[in-house]
Amino acid sequence: MRKFIFTAAVALCLFSCREDIEIFVPEVVRVYIPEYTSVQGFYLLNEGNMGSNKSTLDYCDYTTGEYHRNIYGDANPSVPKELGDVGNDIKIYGSKLYAVINCSNKVDVMDKFTAEKTGQIDIPNCRYIRFHGGYAYVTSYAGPVELNPDYKQTGYVAKVDTATLEVVDRCLVGFQPDELEIAGNKIYVANSGGYMFPNYENTVSVIDIPSFTETGRIEVARNLHRLRADRHGNLWVTSRGDYYTQPSRLYRIDMLTDRLVDSLDIAVSNFHLDGDSLYLYSVEWNYIAMKNTVTYGIVDVAKKEIVTRNFIADGTERNIKIPYGIMVNPLTKDIYVTDAKNYVSPGTLYCFGSDGRQKWNVRTGDIPAHFVFLGELVVND
Repeated sequence: MRKFIFTAAVALCLFSCREDIEIFVPEVVRVYIPEYTSVQGFYLLNEGNMGSNKSTLDYCDYTTGEYHRNIYGDANPSVPKELGDVGNDIKIYGSKLYAVINCSNKVDVMDKFTAEKTGQIDIPNCRYIRFHGGYAYVTSYAGPVELNPDYKQTGYVAKVDTATLEVVDRCLVGFQPDELEIAGNKIYVANSGGYMFPNYENTVSVIDIPSFTETGRIEVARNLHRLRADRHGNLWVTSRGDYYTQPSRLYRIDMLTDRLVDSLDIAVSNFHLDGDSLYLYSVEWNYIAMKNTVTYGIVDVAKKEIVTRNFIADGTERNIKIPYGIMVNPLTKDIYVTDAKNYVSPGTLYCFGSDGRQKWNVRTGDIPAHFVFLGELVVND
């Protein structure tokens, strides 16, 4: 792939084009011995604190062992505000890299090898993105950022033609839809109602892809967030709870019947499914105790049971203040966990081996959150 090279000429252009904007100079750091597999590396999207316009993009190159910080500005020196306000999701589809920038109301479309911007999709208060059959599907809160128990604006899923980058259809769902998952000819959407405290949503919308209509809703729990389909016909859904007496939990939906069948007594903020292992962490805030409870764990989705409540084996989890992102390399089984720290300063990316022992760590941008691999990920396990 093309290397990300930062030169004095580019630096001069950056400063001349963006003299009124805080500059995040690209950096390259060698962090480990190069790996030679079908996975070339991964991108890490840093959210940046809301209102700060500081979302940045990093790249970890397995072939060189180098970590490249803030590559977007280097690849796009003429873009005046770089990525924008709050990077909320990142995915690769075909030859393109898609970054969902929530409060900038856009999805940036880039070349997946160079991160050069090739287009933009305008969607208000966009959240998460998935792909199917030549189309991108993006959840949208639709309305402004506003905490209001009587919020009236329902959300929707936008259908985008990836050839033209045009929004060709919309399907209304619940309030403040977050993650979505595609399984077969269905789209499942986690409706959060996150702006409507204490009147949170509690349903998963089911969308029929051929007709692009909502065919039903599944009642689950308050304040839903994430969804992941396994290879056994289960949809795993996370609830944030109400931050008071109703805790965060992991729920299972049978996708054959689209019915809630059970739950596991484990809190979940984010997760990554690798084979039958669901790696997760939780940062669970409680207003009664006025503190966060941080936990880690692995769930066996085939057996539907908790395997461990801490996959970090060397005690270094005490160095992680606020875990914020998680990913597992399907080939090496390395586990990546990010630390958002205080949310307003650079975070840290930690790499753990399959044995749960730390291998390396590196500084990132502010609020490191969302990963996507570059390369072939097919694994027979």
